[in-house]
Amino acid sequence: MSTTDLDARREALVAVPDDPASAARLFKALADPIRVQLVVLVRQAASGEACFCDLADEFDMPQSSLSHHLKILVNAGVLQRERRGTWSWYRLDHEVFDTMEQLLRPGGPLRDEPASRCD
Repeated sequence: MSTTDLDARREALVAVPDDPASAARLFKALADPIRVQLVVLVRQAASGEACFCDLADEFDMPQSSLSHHLKILVNAGVLQRERRGTWSWYRLDHEVFDTMEQLLRPGGPLRDEPASRCD
């Protein structure tokens, strides 16, 4: 991914609290058990990043299916991908978790109280 693409994605993440469609895309990316497991595996990797080859060993599914799940996570800004030779390496984009915290914190855009009350 080019620096320009990465900057554009980061700008979109900053706007997530004000953009319900972007917020929904982020949560939808994490709404699948396989993708949550991928995030956990990348997070637990000793170096902070995981090779596709190592991730593929953890799942009993075709590589194309696993690639699809990873692409969804990358497009949502949850993971960053770097191509090194034959393999892709993945690491967490910690800014997305800051964004999620903003969305979920008390008083945030997804607060428990309605924005307006009709009497």
